[in-house]
Amino acid sequence: MLIIPVKEGENIDRALKRYKRKFDRTKTMRTLRDRKQFTKPSVAKRAQKIKASYIQRLRTQEEVG
Repeated sequence: MLIIPVKEGENIDRALKRYKRKFDRTKTMRTLRDRKQFTKPSVAKRAQKIKASYIQRLRTQEEVG
């Protein structure tokens, strides 16, 4: 549960902005979406390898270019 203390005299819009930022940083929605459906461990590993190779390719292009 997220707790956002609202200071006295603080604008509600500012408090909402702090809440949204904190909510995004905890990755709550991402974990909920991941739990919605089951992914096989082999599929998860494959996706992780593809992502790692993509990032590696970007970094090597950055060094060369």
